[in-house]
Amino acid sequence: MKKKVCTIFYVSDGTGITAETVGYSLITQFKDIDFQQTRLPFIDSIKKAQAAADIIANTPSDFQPLVINTVVDIELRRIIHSAGGLKLDPFNRLLRRIEKNLGIERDPGVGRAHGISNKQRYDARIEATNFALSHDDGMRLNYVDADLILLGVSRSGKTPTCLYLALHYGLKAANYPITDDDLEAMKLPKEVMEFKNKLFGLTIDPFRLSQIRTERRPGSRYAELRKCQAEVSDAENIFHRNQIGFLSTTHTSIEEIAGKIMVELNFNRRLY
Repeated sequence: MKKKVCTIFYVSDGTGITAETVGYSLITQFKDIDFQQTRLPFIDSIKKAQAAADIIANTPSDFQPLVINTVVDIELRRIIHSAGGLKLDPFNRLLRRIEKNLGIERDPGVGRAHGISNKQRYDARIEATNFALSHDDGMRLNYVDADLILLGVSRSGKTPTCLYLALHYGLKAANYPITDDDLEAMKLPKEVMEFKNKLFGLTIDPFRLSQIRTERRPGSRYAELRKCQAEVSDAENIFHRNQIGFLSTTHTSIEEIAGKIMVELNFNRRLY
């Protein structure tokens, strides 16, 4: 049976990332609906607001469209809401409560959530991203400045996780690919093990790993299920032998992987 369609719009005078993050968290609770998502960013003029309202009003949907609107300007908000969508404002009521608690009114500003409001933190994120790129897949084994080192067989999710940790948390995350030589010897290089307190492992279901590798190298031994099964099993044995914490990335989003790693390694800082 075909799912019914509900359109959802993330409308913002900035990037729309905040609205989209909130909205996506909400709609994942409704599995039987096909949500068609559209981001409408940088709505900062009457002309753009009217254009956004026209898009909302004329997009087909089996339900009243959902509109998560984080535009600051009241007049622009009115234009957007004139389209007839279900108004979902995740911040306005919360801001009023904060105003009441602090005894002062807010000072509205466009794009502050994702602007460079703190240059030191922004620079830290850029530096961490450069670090992740230069220490990707064992390109450098100098881990003195690393905050953490992710271990795992090829295509287990190390690189995207390192980049996410760098961009969102400002963490210098390196990753080391467990090689055939490591698996045969059942041990990791000394250059890696001397930083044992920084190590964390990623594993994955062998069937899923085989699918991923097949997309990259169809028909290769690299993608054979038997090889994937052996690699994953041996890698997990290495983790157990060395008491290295690890988790499966098979059914876990990058956001959740990163969050769990933060908890496991006791990182409490978060840089935006």
